[in-house]
Amino acid sequence: MIEDIKKDAADRMAKCVAALRNDLKKLRTGRAHPSLVDHIRVDYYGAESPLSQVANVTVEDARTLSVVPWDKSMVQAIEKAIMKSDLGLMPNTAGAVIRIPMPALTEERRREMTKVVRHEAENGRVAVRNVRRDVMQDLKELLKEKLVSQDDDRRAQEEIQKLTDRFVAEIEQVLAEKEKELMQV
Repeated sequence: MIEDIKKDAADRMAKCVAALRNDLKKLRTGRAHPSLVDHIRVDYYGAESPLSQVANVTVEDARTLSVVPWDKSMVQAIEKAIMKSDLGLMPNTAGAVIRIPMPALTEERRREMTKVVRHEAENGRVAVRNVRRDVMQDLKELLKEKLVSQDDDRRAQEEIQKLTDRFVAEIEQVLAEKEKELMQV
């Protein structure tokens, strides 16, 4: 029973770290990579579809993304979706190929992005701690119902704390990597 709770806690904490990594992919670092436009939705014949499902997104060079729609009539819709996105990008269209140049990040903008990354990391740490709180509550209920002994409860709490510390350290590592990536020129 305690093993199931610990396994569930580890899974939920791992999902918190995965969600943080996914959120950080959307932040621009000055280098072009297809995951920057993953969250853009395009009106595809009345249905909102992810850009990756209506076009091929590739890296042309270090500062340019190339978008080639599978349906040539979608060029206008894709261009419109990119302009409306929160990324502040201006696509250039040449026939059926849409090129998205990535503007260079200024020092000030890099520092702002670092603050955003730190905020996202703090949200990740809070999510991991919330999982720990929920699991500790479950353990207290098991102890109250006398389904586990006090020694087992104490051991399980220590293991959950170690698990929490491990995932918080992983979040710190992700944060450090992203900050380093942001500050590179």
